Amino acid sequence: MRAISSLLPYLKRLPCSSCLTSLASTLSSPVNSSSLLNDFTNFCYKRDLPRAMRALEAMERHKVWADAITYSELVKCCLARGAISEGKRVHKHIFSNGYEPKTFLINTMLNMYVKFSLLEEAQVLFEKMPERNVVSWTTMISAYSNSKLNTRALNFFVLMIREGVMPNMFTFSSVLRSCERLSDVKQLHSCIIKIGLESDVFVRSALIDIYSKLGELQEALNVFNEMVTADSVVWNSIIGAFAQHSDGDEALYLYKSMRRAGFLSDQSSLTSALRACTSLAMLELGQQVHVHVVKFDRDLILNNALLDMYCKCGGLEDAKSIFNRMIEKDVISWSTMIAGLAQNGCSIEALNLFHHMKTSGPKPNYITLVGVLFACSHAGLVNEGLYYFHSMKDLYGIDPGREHYGCMLDLLGRAGKLDDAVKLINEMNCKLDVVMWRTLLDACRVHQNVDLATLAAKEILKMDPQDTGAYVLLSNIYANSKRWDDVAKVRRNMRRRGVRKEPGCSWIDVNKQIHAFTLGGKSHPQINEINRQLNELISRLISVGYVPDANFVLQDLEEEQGENSLRYHSEKLAIVFGIMNYPREKTIRIGKNLRICGDCHLFAKLVAKLEQRHIVIRDPIRYHHFQDGFCSCNDYW
Repeated sequence: MRAISSLLPYLKRLPCSSCLTSLASTLSSPVNSSSLLNDFTNFCYKRDLPRAMRALEAMERHKVWADAITYSELVKCCLARGAISEGKRVHKHIFSNGYEPKTFLINTMLNMYVKFSLLEEAQVLFEKMPERNVVSWTTMISAYSNSKLNTRALNFFVLMIREGVMPNMFTFSSVLRSCERLSDVKQLHSCIIKIGLESDVFVRSALIDIYSKLGELQEALNVFNEMVTADSVVWNSIIGAFAQHSDGDEALYLYKSMRRAGFLSDQSSLTSALRACTSLAMLELGQQVHVHVVKFDRDLILNNALLDMYCKCGGLEDAKSIFNRMIEKDVISWSTMIAGLAQNGCSIEALNLFHHMKTSGPKPNYITLVGVLFACSHAGLVNEGLYYFHSMKDLYGIDPGREHYGCMLDLLGRAGKLDDAVKLINEMNCKLDVVMWRTLLDACRVHQNVDLATLAAKEILKMDPQDTGAYVLLSNIYANSKRWDDVAKVRRNMRRRGVRKEPGCSWIDVNKQIHAFTLGGKSHPQINEINRQLNELISRLISVGYVPDANFVLQDLEEEQGENSLRYHSEKLAIVFGIMNYPREKTIRIGKNLRICGDCHLFAKLVAKLEQRHIVIRDPIRYHHFQDGFCSCNDYW
């Protein structure tokens, strides 16, 4: 009746007395108002949006309002249905005819606009709020943070403090994501400690994440170690921090520590553990983690992480098995498998899978086309690569980016089409980076184009005067061309700038222990026996036609000791150690920090045939699978 009596001043303005009498009679009926409200409430809680909106229209005609909780249910219904126009209609209704919505209801509207990505509408509503609490401020800060409007998020946090509103754990979790400078994180960290929220799970996790994002892993570890951790969220954050920064050893140590502390593995921790195994290229460790993934068999994110791990650790058959068993596959699954096949020397199979994806899979994206062009590059498929590159915009709506141009430079460079590579450079819509120039420089080394090599090396050294690879490649090109004065000049420049060539290193996992080898290294406890067996093996290979290729001595600027230096390259030592410790049926898997040289590549092919072994060597670019005297790269690397 209160709602009805409030309408009487408006009824007096109606010109028709008979209409007034009729309308007053209708509105004075308590059954109609009560029934209308009951129907509206029922529709809102049942999420029947069309009927709820019709009831809302009737309520407006009868000047009837519901309670804030019911309206909040209607707003949630609009959000769930993606009904933007209906949500705006509710907004108009609750601010009409003097109705004063409660703060919590306005916060619900604010959240709706944010979820609809209508930040300007949210901002207008926020500014009109008669009272703003911590939820109001946090909603806006989180919205700006999620939209990468970092400066606005930080400014809002400052305004919030000035208005005397105390931030909570969700506020700090949101604003920390917007920090781009370490100084801002430090100030927020101090504020968190003053307020007493440093032990909160969400705040600690956000601090670890942002320190990690800024490359401050020790600070992240300090936050983690400040107190006993009794929540898996914080464990997941610190494990993920090290895994994302390719510190696989520390990530796996923390993962094992978490398990020993009694925490069960979940999607987040297992994904990070798999990423750590991937960065270390440790297939056996990845297989151990796989055991814990089995109970999450239908988890798409974990299956994609497994797929990536097996592809990048050289376990191609396992990767194929997982891919074929996956009930759900997204564009990441297909792209990972295509790139994995290409990286492991199965370029034709990768392109066949791409054709299958086009007919029965999701629409290819930017990364998919990188994998396709990578496959063409490493198989020397020039015409196919040019077709995919020039048609990607028309067929898939994808503009070529740095990675695509990089693959094309590699493709043209490998094929000796250096003039076409230069033409492509001049047509590029993005500036060349160090990786692209180095790709061109390496092609110049293969095809002995000294002038273009000199240009590429100078461009690299403009961007990074300490780039060791540019000096090494340029020196090798000069040496192959017998330009010894230029070789000496390059070396003088290296010495003057304090640049030293990174020593080649190869490693192998035997009995869950990593064994590393370098040229001339004496630290391994079995090095004498390894050298003895290596010499015996080389003698056997020479008897069947192996001739060490002394041209590749030039790859080691400070270690040119003739054929003898070739004999003790790190991958040869690792291969022999694998033969000594692995049964014949087990694959010998070796990691390497530098690209494999031609002599070691030939050595590995002949050993694989002579010893009837499967040898896999992972260099920084790709996997080489050696079997029966052949390599998966078809000698095109």
